[in-house]
Amino acid sequence: MENAKLINNYTLEETIAKDYLAQFTYPWEALKGISDYIKELGPTLDPEIYEQRGEGIWVAKSAKVAPTAFLGAPLIIDEDAEIRHCAFIRGSAIVGKNSVVGNSTELKNVILFNNVQVPHYNYVGDSVLGYKSHMGAGSITSNVKSDKTLVVVKDCYDTKEEIETGLKKFGAMLGDYVEIGCNSVLNPGTVIGKNSNIYPTSCVRGVIPANHIFKDKEHVVAKK
Repeated sequence: MENAKLINNYTLEETIAKDYLAQFTYPWEALKGISDYIKELGPTLDPEIYEQRGEGIWVAKSAKVAPTAFLGAPLIIDEDAEIRHCAFIRGSAIVGKNSVVGNSTELKNVILFNNVQVPHYNYVGDSVLGYKSHMGAGSITSNVKSDKTLVVVKDCYDTKEEIETGLKKFGAMLGDYVEIGCNSVLNPGTVIGKNSNIYPTSCVRGVIPANHIFKDKEHVVAKK
């Protein structure tokens, strides 16, 4: 399933987790090991750049963290990131350089590449968000199916392939430069290729190819 492959959708140089992610074919394969990777990487970080704020929590000294934000371990917040008022980071999270985690946004078991923006009322769980991807206000990743069965990734728009992930919790994989419109829901197992856009208030599932616009499930069109 070429449209969903990690190497086709992410610029690995734009994350502190480059070496970790490079071993995987598909981005969701990284979800199980994020917590352990942070615990392994954290103690090796340069103390001139990062400070440890409790057990398993490393924050770049240049990052801006609101006093009302909750930081749960394990966690790495990279240089010049901004964690705003009442952000709720539950743990197992990597927040990339220059990224914004906004008011009332919740993160859990995620990798945010550099320059990612989840700035207003977002829930991002069990997901990987690529370089300069952006989630509009109120958009969320739904990470558990309503019937609690294991998530299957489906290429609904091209090859019709399916991949069984073996995962019960799997939110969304957003490639580089993806734009998610306000109040959209990304259903479990959604993969959005780099440079693609999702219209506001959309309900999305399956693999959206790179360089496409999702207007609704019947209208997924290539960018001109």
